[in-house]
Amino acid sequence: MPEAGLMPALAFTRVSKRFGDGTVALASVDLTVAPGEFVSVVGPSGCGKSTLLRIASGLETATAGEVQVAADKLGYVFQDPTLLPWRTVQANVELLAELDGLPKQERRRRADEAIRLVGLGEFTAHRPRALSGGMRMRVSLARSLTLQPQLFLFDEPFGALDEITRERLNDELLQLFLTQRFTAVFVTHSVTEAVFMSTRVVVMSGRPGRVVGDFSVPFDYPRAPRLRFEEEFAHLAGEVSACLRGERQRPSKPPPQPQPVERIVRR
Repeated sequence: MPEAGLMPALAFTRVSKRFGDGTVALASVDLTVAPGEFVSVVGPSGCGKSTLLRIASGLETATAGEVQVAADKLGYVFQDPTLLPWRTVQANVELLAELDGLPKQERRRRADEAIRLVGLGEFTAHRPRALSGGMRMRVSLARSLTLQPQLFLFDEPFGALDEITRERLNDELLQLFLTQRFTAVFVTHSVTEAVFMSTRVVVMSGRPGRVVGDFSVPFDYPRAPRLRFEEEFAHLAGEVSACLRGERQRPSKPPPQPQPVERIVRR
């Protein structure tokens, strides 16, 4: 949680979302993310995890409540890499910087640096069809890195990958987190992935989604792959899983009722 007097990077206060067909996706969500945190969000399918990210990014509007986004630049990595098939790796990575109006020389410099950071320097001339699933996701990550975001939103970016590739990308993303020092909100269905990656794990209930658990992760960075097999890790993952199944909830008191208006504050 943020220290007293510290402006949060992202804050949801009594945020609710009702879609036009009457579906209530979120019910009075309170969640605050401090600068420099890596917060993972887990919950059942359809509980509003992705909707929460879309509201944070401005792609959706809340029905009620207040959203505060302090970051000037925001990165968003989707479940699908969403690469343009006719563009090379280099051109795909430059795309967001191009749309942001950066001069050609500067966007090339940023793209080169981002490609180096994700380890695709030998593949700049390749097109997406020639890349593996993990490599395409690296391109998507590099594309967002060119915007130099203070806040990164990750919507199950590794969910479709095999376990070995997924764990390798977990390690690589954590290395980027340590070197780039962005704030991250990471949606995943994997409790193990959430605990391994995060400073905090937030658990959401089934629809309508609300926060029912908030677990601090005590392990220091950098995190070695063997951490996944240690007793303390397994114990914490078990607590998160129990909360996810409804066997244990934090906090236990009901959430406050949503307010009838939405206010978004972007700084």
